[in-house]
Amino acid sequence: MTARTLSRLGAFSLAAMLFAVALPVSAKEMAGVNLPDTTTIAGKTLKLNGLGLRKKAIFKVYVGGLYLETPTKDANTVLTGDVPKAVSMQFLRSVERAKLVETYQEGFQANAAAKMGAQKANIDKFLALVKDVKDGTKWTFAYIPGTGTIINQDGKDTGTIEGKDFAEVLFSLWFGPKPPSDDLKNGMLGK
Repeated sequence: MTARTLSRLGAFSLAAMLFAVALPVSAKEMAGVNLPDTTTIAGKTLKLNGLGLRKKAIFKVYVGGLYLETPTKDANTVLTGDVPKAVSMQFLRSVERAKLVETYQEGFQANAAAKMGAQKANIDKFLALVKDVKDGTKWTFAYIPGTGTIINQDGKDTGTIEGKDFAEVLFSLWFGPKPPSDDLKNGMLGK
């Protein structure tokens, strides 16, 4: 091969590498779970902001997706914004209700301890809605300003908890200072 041929091959290889890096990775598939690019909540179209994987030790527990009208990488904007938003979760393994309740209680304590007293009735109402999940169970927690947080399991609304303050407490589970994992939080924030 001539120097000119090697130079062309090198340029071609570099261009191919740059092209491969620039290709977008599917933003809606993770761990075999596909989440739609958009969802409609109370007549508003929300866009998939990002996906994250919740792992516990070596086990994959669920894939979580955050939906917003206006994408953001800022957790505080997600928590405090009085705008429609939703977290969608698809479980990758079965988890008993008692373990889920324990995990949520620990999350509330770690991320919203100062608000737990004022939100005790709402937290109790939320925990009463928690059921056993199986591999493939889908949950959506959607906040709608003026309505509250709608809890949906496998396409059926199971309850609504009024108030923006409860939504902040609930969304702090994923976007507060101590989320289940930084990978989950950063993934849903599109980081």
